[in-house]
Amino acid sequence: MWRRPKRFIAFLVCAELLAFAWFAVAFSTTPVPGVPDWLRFAILTAGATVHIQLTRRQEERRRNRVRTVLIDLTAVWVFPAAIILPAPLTVLLVLLIRIQHWFVARRPAHNFVFSSITHMLAATVAHSVFLALGGRHWEALSAVSSLTEFGKLVVAGLVFETVQILYVSSILSLASQTKPTVRSVLGSRADNLLEAITIGLGAVTAILLVVLPPTVAIMAVVTVVFNRLAELEQLQDDVRTDPKTQVFNMRGWTESAERALARATKSDDRLGVLMIDLDHFKWINDTFGHPAGDDVLRNLAQLLNEVTRPSDVVGRFGGEEFLVLLPDADQAAATGAAERIRAAVAQLRIATTNKRGDKITVFDRTASIGVAVYPDHGDTLQTLMQAADAAVYEAKEGGRNQVRLAEVRPSPLPLA
Repeated sequence: MWRRPKRFIAFLVCAELLAFAWFAVAFSTTPVPGVPDWLRFAILTAGATVHIQLTRRQEERRRNRVRTVLIDLTAVWVFPAAIILPAPLTVLLVLLIRIQHWFVARRPAHNFVFSSITHMLAATVAHSVFLALGGRHWEALSAVSSLTEFGKLVVAGLVFETVQILYVSSILSLASQTKPTVRSVLGSRADNLLEAITIGLGAVTAILLVVLPPTVAIMAVVTVVFNRLAELEQLQDDVRTDPKTQVFNMRGWTESAERALARATKSDDRLGVLMIDLDHFKWINDTFGHPAGDDVLRNLAQLLNEVTRPSDVVGRFGGEEFLVLLPDADQAAATGAAERIRAAVAQLRIATTNKRGDKITVFDRTASIGVAVYPDHGDTLQTLMQAADAAVYEAKEGGRNQVRLAEVRPSPLPLA
C-alpha cells in the first residue's frame, strides 16, 4: 500500500476515517436489536454462507479472468440487510461475508479492508435513507401503498449502488497507472446491469424475509444458478475479446459488424470501415522491448474507444492493426472520423518502460488509415475490409501518417 501514490494513500485513509465516523453516528442512533432482528440476521448469514461456499470455485475463476470491476453478487444478501436490519447487524453481516470472501479473493489487505468498508457504508447509508423515507410498512398493502413501498426500495437501491460507485471509482482512478477509462473504473454496461439485477434480487429477498422467512432458502438456490450464468456470460465475453487490448478480437468484431451490415442493407443506410495501422510499430518493439509495445497497443485501443461514438465497434485485426466499424457513416463522415483518429494518435503520449525497466514515454507515433464505405466500396464485410486494407497500403506508400479512401468499385456493365 505504501508504495502507492500519495494521493491514493491520502484518499484511502480519509475515506476510511469518514466511514468510521459515519458508523459511529449510525450506531448511536440505532435501537438495540431484538430477537426478530437476530433471527433475520441468522437467516441472511446462512443464505450468504451457502451462496459463497457453493460458488467458491466459480468466483475464483471469475476473479482470475476479470480485469476491471468484479460484481460478486453478494448484494442479494447485503441489500435486504440494509432494508430490514439495524445498522450494527448489517455491518456485522457484511463483515462475515467479506471474511469468507477473503479466502476466495486473496487480495492485498488494504484492498480487502477498503472494499469491506465500502459495502458497509453503502448498506448503512441506504438504511438511513430508507428510514428517512418512512421505513417499512408491508403488513397490509393496497395497490397504491405498494407502489409507494416499491418506490422506497428503488430509491434505497439507487443510493446503495451510488455510494459504491463513488467510492470504488475514486480509488480505482487514483490507483490507475494509465489514464482511467469509464469501463476500467465503472465496469462495462453488462457489469452494471448485473449489479442492478443483484440489488433487485436483494429487494425480493427482503420481502420474503419479512413475509415468509423460510422461502429465503429459494434465494440461496437462485444466487448459485445466477452466479453460474454470470460466469457463462463472462466466458462468452472472453471468447470475443482480445486479451491484450480488451477490445473485440476478430471473432467478436466480425459478429457485431455482420449484424450492423445486415441492418444497413435492410434500411439502405451507409456504413464505414476503418483499417488502422500503427506506423513503424516494429521499431518500438526493437528499441524499447515487447512490454513497451504491448503498452502502446493497449493505449491505442483505449484511445480508439475514447474518440469513437458509442455505436461504433472497435476491434483488433492483428499485430498493430485495428478495425473500426462506423454505422450510418457516408464517405465524408467516415473520412472525418479517420482524420480525428489519426490526429489523436499523433498526440498520444504513452508512459511505459524500456528493456532495462527504466521509465520512458513513447510519443510522436503516427498511423496510416484506410477507409471503405458500404455500398460504394463493397457489399460484403469481406470486400469492405479488403478495400480498407488496400487503402492502408496506399497511405503507407504515400508517406504514412495519412488517411486514404478506397477506390470506388466500377459499376457492373449492363447486359446486352
